This record gives sequence, C-alpha cells and structure tokens, in this order.
Amino acid sequence: MSEKTKRCSWAKGELDIVYHDQEWGVPNRDEHHLFEMLTLEGAQAGLSWSTILKKREGYRKLFKRFDPKKVAKFTQDDIERLMLDASIVRNRLKIESTVNNAKVILELYKDGETFSELMWSYVDDTPIVNRYKAMADLPAQTELSKQISKDLKKRGFRFVGPTVLYAMMQACGMVNDHTTDCFRHQEV
Repeated sequence: MSEKTKRCSWAKGELDIVYHDQEWGVPNRDEHHLFEMLTLEGAQAGLSWSTILKKREGYRKLFKRFDPKKVAKFTQDDIERLMLDASIVRNRLKIESTVNNAKVILELYKDGETFSELMWSYVDDTPIVNRYKAMADLPAQTELSKQISKDLKKRGFRFVGPTVLYAMMQACGMVNDHTTDCFRHQEV
C-alpha cells in the first residue's frame, strides 16, 4: 500500500495499519478468534487499542491461543500468575472474566451450540454493512449490541457491555464499519 492509501482515520501506527488492512471488519467465524476478540475488546476498556495490539501476543500465549477448553481450567493460582505478567493488562476483573467466559462457552457446547453460531445468529449470519463517511459518525454501541450484551449477561458472560460487544462485532466482521472512503470498505 502506498502512503496515499486512504484508511479509516484510527489506523495510524504500524500495528494499527496491519490490523486494519488485514483483519478489522473481515467476517470471521472461528471460535478461538471470536473468544480472543471478546477478551481483547474487554481488556481494551479504558485503554487504547494500540496498547492491546502491543500485548496481543502475550494474551495469545498466556491464554493458550484462546482455546476455551484450556482457559476454563485455569485456577486461582493461574490467575495470580497472570496478574504478575506484564505482557497482558494486569486487571483482575478482566482476567477473571476471560476464565469465566471460557466456562460459559463450554456450557454453550454442552447445549449443542457454538460461540460462533450464537454471535453470528444476531446478524442472521450476514454482516451488517454501514456506510459512514467519517469515524466520528460511528456509534460506540447500537441497539443490537445492547441486546447482545443483555443476552450474553443472562447466559453468564462478563465484561460484555454494549460498547465492548459493538467493538467485537466490528473486529470480527459482523459489522463493516470501514468508512466509505477507506479502501477496505468495498473489499470486506
């Protein structure tokens, strides 16, 4: 890509640009990826996305590539170990929510449903394509993300507020929120 390539205005640093150009807004139904994005979007609350991208590999390593079956087995000792590791955001509530959410995903499996099937059912398995002209036009949350948040909380998920959920929907391509002048808007 040339320096003249038009991107969404938030993609400024090298990690942001790679993430924007290759991943953000691309429909993804992979269980581990969806669990990763739920975790990372929750971890990002109160921080910059660039901070989370810098710590992403630490998250992947420490949370076993976001395999819910492995993360659900984490003990209090594991949580204490994670609290000491600077390669992730050391916030107890965020770490504990990841372990909790892995357990809830396993409950979905027991009921014959996957996390991916659940999440994508909210958009009828078809990405919502928005046509915003500027990043300032994008909502932080929508009625749909509020509904998903409410539903997930009833199921026992934690750190799943409507803003976290909307960011996850954008990240996983359930919503295409690339601005209309961004080269990725038409591509995804």
